[in-house]
Order: sequence, then C-alpha cells, then structure tokens
Amino acid sequence: MIEEGGNKRKTVAEKRQLFIEMRAQNFDVIRLSTYRTACKLRFVQKRCNLHLVDIWNMIEAFRDNGLNTLDHSTEISVSRLETVISSIYYQLNKRLPSTHQISVEQSISLLLNFMIAAYDSEGRGKLTVFSVKAMLATMCGGKMLDKLRYIFSQMSDSNGLMIFSKFDQFLKEVLKLPTAVFEGPSFGYTEHSVRTCFPQQKKIMLNMFLDTMMADPPPQCLVWLPLMHRLAHVENVFHPVECSYCRCESMMGFRYRCQQCHNYQLCQNCFWRGHASGPHSNQHQMKEHSSWKSPAKKLSHAISKSLGCVPSREPPHPVYPEQPEKPLDLAHIVPPRPLTNMNDTMVSHMSSGVPTPTKRFQYSQDMPSSLADEHALIASYVARLQHCARVLESPSRLDEEHRLIARYAARLAAEAGNTTRPPADVSFNFDANKQQRQLIAELENKNREILQEIQRLRLEHEQASQPTPEKAQQNPTLLAELRLLRQRKDELEQRMSALQESRRELMVQLEGLMKLLKEEEQKQAAQATGSPHTSPTHAGSRPMPMPVRSASAGSTPTHGPQDSLSGVGGDVQEAFAQGTRRNLRNDLLVAADSITNTMSSLVKELHSG
Repeated sequence: MIEEGGNKRKTVAEKRQLFIEMRAQNFDVIRLSTYRTACKLRFVQKRCNLHLVDIWNMIEAFRDNGLNTLDHSTEISVSRLETVISSIYYQLNKRLPSTHQISVEQSISLLLNFMIAAYDSEGRGKLTVFSVKAMLATMCGGKMLDKLRYIFSQMSDSNGLMIFSKFDQFLKEVLKLPTAVFEGPSFGYTEHSVRTCFPQQKKIMLNMFLDTMMADPPPQCLVWLPLMHRLAHVENVFHPVECSYCRCESMMGFRYRCQQCHNYQLCQNCFWRGHASGPHSNQHQMKEHSSWKSPAKKLSHAISKSLGCVPSREPPHPVYPEQPEKPLDLAHIVPPRPLTNMNDTMVSHMSSGVPTPTKRFQYSQDMPSSLADEHALIASYVARLQHCARVLESPSRLDEEHRLIARYAARLAAEAGNTTRPPADVSFNFDANKQQRQLIAELENKNREILQEIQRLRLEHEQASQPTPEKAQQNPTLLAELRLLRQRKDELEQRMSALQESRRELMVQLEGLMKLLKEEEQKQAAQATGSPHTSPTHAGSRPMPMPVRSASAGSTPTHGPQDSLSGVGGDVQEAFAQGTRRNLRNDLLVAADSITNTMSSLVKELHSG
C-alpha cells in the first residue's frame, strides 16, 4: 500500500511539474493578457523542446504513425499518442549533434501530460486525431506561414475551399491551449469566434485565409499566435540602450519607445509589468521595436526615404495558386492490377490472429514455389497504397499490411531453400525475369532520354540568356535599342554636368550675396551711430523695429546693390532692388530650396532612366 501511494504521488507530481515550473516564472504579473498568454505558451514550447521540431518534421511524424490515413474524428488512445510523441523526439535526437542531445523521456512526459491536461480534462483516456494535429502543428517550431498552410490543408475540400465547420472545430481545439495555461477568460472559445475571423460567409481560399491570419492586427481570438512567433524571433535581439526605469545598460528582446516623452525607452519586462517613472505614464502611446538601428543607419534610411530610394514593402506572404496541387500519378511506374472492388483484396483475420485467404487469392500449401500468387499479392498491396487516401485505414489494417509483407518475405525465403524446381516453374521464373529486365531496360532508356532533353533545354536557356555579339549584330532592333540607351545616357550625363555647373554658380552667387548683406548691415550700423540725423526723411517715413531687416540701407551714399549684382538671376536682383520689402534671408532660403529641388529631380530622372 505504501509503495502504491508513493507511485501515485509521483505520477501526480509529474503531471503538475510543467505547470509548477510555469508558475515559478511569475508570468501572471504581466498586465497585458496577449503578452501573458504568448509568454506562457512560449515557455511550454521551449520546456517541451517543441521549438526544435518544425512543421515538416511534424508532418513526417504524422505519416510515420498513420495519422494521415485516419479521419479527423477518430479517437486514439493515450498509449498510441505516447508512441507518436516518442517517434517525434527520437527522430529529433537523430538530427541533433551529440553535444545538443535532449532528454527524450523527460520531454515525452512533459508534452504528454500537457496534452492530456489540455484536451482530456474529463479523463476519458482518448484524444481525437484533429486535436493532436492542431495542437502539435500550432506549438511546434518553424514559420507561421508554413503552419497555416498545413492547417488550411486539413480544413479545405478538394477544390481548395475552406470548410467553415472544420475551421470552427480548429478554433475549438487551438483555443484550448490558452485555457490550459489559465487564460481561458481572455481567449476561450465562443460561438462567435468564427465570425470574428471571417465576418462574411463567403468562399475562403488559401490566400484569403493567410491574409486574415497574418494581418496586423490579427483576429482577436488568435492575437496571441503571431505574438508567440515574434517572441521567438526577438529573444536574442540586443539593444544597446539603457532602460529608463530599471536603468539596465542594455536590453534583450522587445524595446518600447514612448511617442510623447523625449528619449524615454523601456525594456520588455518593465513595459509588460506597467512600470513608469518621471513624467511618463502608462497611458502614453508606446512603439514596439524588434531590432536596433544605429543613428547613422536611421539617417541614411531617412535620406533614402526622402529621395524615394526605399523599395516598396514586400507582401506578407507569396501568392499561392487557388487550385490545390494534384497528387502525382504513379500508374505508369507501377501499373496496378485491375480490381473491381477494394474489399476483394482485404485479408480477413481469424480469432487466433493468423491471416486467412479471401475469395480473390486462394493460396494453397501444396504450391509454395508459385510466383503468380506473389505477384498478385504485390499488385494488390500497391493498389491499396495508391488508394490509401480514399480508404479509411485502422490500426489493425496497418498491422495486417505488415503481416502481408512478412508473409511474402517468408515465402521468398522458403523458395530460396528449395534447390529443385519443376521445369514449368523454372521456365515461368525465367520469363518473369526476362520481362523485368526488359522493363528495366525501357525505364533506363526513358531516363536517358529525359536527361538528354534536360541538358538540351539547359543549353538553350544559357544561349538565350547570353546572346553572342554575332546575334546582336544580326538583330537591328537590339542595335537600335542599344544606340538609344547610349544616347540617353550621354544626354543625362551632359545634363548632370550642366546642373552641377549651375549649382556651383548659384553657390558662388549666394556667397557673394551673403557678403554684400553683411557689408550693408555694417555700413548701416556705422551710419546710425555716427550721424543719426543725416537722413531725417527716410528715418521718419520708414520706421523699422529690427535693425537687421531695415529698409533704409538703400539710401546710403555708397554704390547701390544693382552695381554688384551683375550676372545674378532676375529673382535675386529683384530681391535686392530698391524699395522692395521682401525678406532677404527668406529669399536666400528659397534659392537654396530651388537648388535642392533641382538636384532631387535630377536624381529621380537618373533612377527612372
């Protein structure tokens, strides 16, 4: 009794180990439910080593364990689920180097207990195939785009249209993950969850599904899913910036910058917990940064953006064809035996578990060396493999196929031990071998022809991509285009040199104007201090509060500004004409802006050309 009680307590401790470790991380102090849920699920993912397994390895594990041949509503036992999980982790250790091996037994125990707690809260000891696929495909590592494509393939029909009932079932299963980490009140399943994702009941194809799921912001019930993937991407991002609250010299992960307070930045731990200091408030708008850019890079990006050199933003995902890809037709490789009914090829089981022959294949023990039955058996097995996507297979059916293979291997071994054969069997075997050799020869010839065709197409492509000078000389259109391009290039170079020369002249004129302005101001100041009553009429008619912008500078006995403005443009002469009230400094700024606009138009024209 004592030993049984100790084992029971040990089992309960193993089931609660993952949740105890998660509570020790103190994620509940994060005030935002989205970040709190994403952090908890990211912890479960890393603790169970699921971040080391991508979606393609998951699909391979599903196929190895026969889950792809089962209906989504089929229930599997906990023992079979443990077999699936074990194959995932053992295959993972084969791919990892010897220095990075994981504890397979511990990972199996943690993940199995988490899945049972999330999907078998009633303790029935069974999970549906769709629950297993949805959970493992969501929690594994890899790109979110690849996961969504696989999930859509499980919810769409043969025409590539999403079935809303299956999408509703997917939401039920995937939203059990936040509930398992005690975030059900924020992201639990409701009857209106499907409408929050797709308000209009219309045909949903793959591209529309990806646009909705990867939008910014995503659907409210799944807002934690892209955040969990972004957490994985920024875990090792370093920001050489000091946190304005905790004063740590650098940050890891996300960085948050206040849009109202000058140079106020918080690390992710302080922002998630709602810390604030000084004039900053939690109500201020914050911008999330997932990378660090130096001031030089920011300046170069701003200049490139102002000049229009920044490329357009790429779409969030590539556009996929609307129609799903058709499966490969392997009929020309392994021709199946014509069958009228798939049930004719099935092998029934007796109570003892030994397979007995059916009405199609009547094997007798007095003909152990006959090859006709073996070839028929192989043909039926190939046909069953080709139709496995349309026939519902059960675990006993899979074991039955393995027994077929074992039986055939045993027959071959028994025939190898028989040294003497009847002449009829020998001739039949010789004919079969001859046919096989002919088939192999035909396939080799076809393979050789295909390789030659590939080589020929490759040579044609290389020749087309690299035209020879002789072909260029024979093509007058190509020569004309080259001539026009050279002429356009020369014209642009000439215009650029002319604009540079004009810019140089304008800069010289601006420098002369600045000198002239300083001289006029000095002379005006000297005249005002030396003889303040020399020009009473002007002083009384033009009172100016600012000495820098005084208009009486033109009445001095020295030479007028028109004498020293020879060769200057009309706009500049007009700016310095007598009697005008324009601001000279503003005119200089306008002239500088015209230079900038001229150079910008030249750069745009060069890029367009």
